[in-house]
Amino acid sequence: MRVVIIEDELKTANELKSMLQSLNDEIIVEAVLKSVAAAIDWLKKNPAPDLIFSDIQLGDGLSFEIFREVETNAPIIFCTAFDEYAIRAFESNSIDYLLKPIEEDMVKKSLEKYHRLNVHSINQSQHAQNLNKILVQMDSGYKQNILVHYREKIIPVRVLDIQFIYASNGAVYLHTSSDKSYVVQHTIEQLESILNPQLFFRANRKFIINHAFITNIEHYFNRKLFVMTKSEAPEKIIIGRVKAPVFLKWVEQ
Repeated sequence: MRVVIIEDELKTANELKSMLQSLNDEIIVEAVLKSVAAAIDWLKKNPAPDLIFSDIQLGDGLSFEIFREVETNAPIIFCTAFDEYAIRAFESNSIDYLLKPIEEDMVKKSLEKYHRLNVHSINQSQHAQNLNKILVQMDSGYKQNILVHYREKIIPVRVLDIQFIYASNGAVYLHTSSDKSYVVQHTIEQLESILNPQLFFRANRKFIINHAFITNIEHYFNRKLFVMTKSEAPEKIIIGRVKAPVFLKWVEQ
């Protein structure tokens, strides 16, 4: 059984490789690919493997870009740290997914599902059709990376790593999952227009928040809501009473 791992975190890739080989000694991990570019190059030059494990967020983009560029009949098990991200697409198209941090029991269940579906007997075109459905659903056209200037460097910040966006005193900041803040050249209105509204919500004139990093919501004065994120914001994130019902519906969806 030939397997390819697409993962930019070496520790995670090695752990997954070790889990696979301990669960089934007939599994051969043919390649560990660390980027979109490397995966495209390898898949173009080699026969399709029996199974692909692919992280979604890679250093040079989303892994969906790989499968737009290269046609493959290999079934894919996606890996992600964001359980809100694309799960419906995976479920509806019979392609499995793993939530990070990945544990051996999760990998075992995915392999069992792979064998249970008897993927080798399925018409190969079905894999391509399923994957195409995912790509269509995920191809929203919204930004996936935002460039920031930091100490004479230009750094791409992955949109999915942004906890919240904050406007103050004429400047706009991106606050990331690693607790770092970067000044950006965009206005908060411009950022609102280029971010996927399924993932980001304009809380008020100062804040845009990422669904994945909301930890708690409390009732506030006059039917307003107070929203807390994984990292403490520089000031309270308040949803006005008019927006509150819209916000709660967005959170549920």
